[in-house]
Amino acid sequence: MAELTLVAILRGITPEEVEAIGDVLVDAGITTIEVPLNSPRPTESIERLARRFGGRALIGAGTVMRLSDVTDVASAGGKLIVTPHAASEVVRAAKAAGLRAIPGFLTVTEAFEMIDAGADALKLFPAEATSPAALGAMRAVLPKGTLVLPMGGIDASSFAPWVKAGANGFGIGSAIYKPGDTAAVVAEKAKKLIAAVRTL
Repeated sequence: MAELTLVAILRGITPEEVEAIGDVLVDAGITTIEVPLNSPRPTESIERLARRFGGRALIGAGTVMRLSDVTDVASAGGKLIVTPHAASEVVRAAKAAGLRAIPGFLTVTEAFEMIDAGADALKLFPAEATSPAALGAMRAVLPKGTLVLPMGGIDASSFAPWVKAGANGFGIGSAIYKPGDTAAVVAEKAKKLIAAVRTL
């Protein structure tokens, strides 16, 4: 994962449009892509993305809730598992399958549980329910090198305070893609997000 990673969360995307959206994201430099499992036919979208960008991007699933989901994502060629909650068993299953795991957490207790389970990074979720100050306080006790990515309500205008507090990246939802967005719309959004990252 890059020093400041942007995870594109394509909630609601369809398999028919996912490759065109993936093209503009990867071209813009956003190379971590999550298809939430509550999207239409998500494993088909993951399979298409993995086949097209497997060597150039980290492709996987979000909103992963069950152990069987990990198997489905791996079978589709996905390499990333993102959960909305602190799910040790899902993290362990992902690592056993050779996938990267970014589980959700909101408290220091959950953070340490996910680290102990083998998480590659932590998803601070929902970010709008906490604050950069809270992340800064957590940094005092989290192991050095722990990657933390706030997700939920994040856009370019909120990057700076979170990075100052110790964020290593962000999950970007509607600020990068909303159902109905064309590839051209997503390309413009991606351009603005990457420009905001570069100012940091």
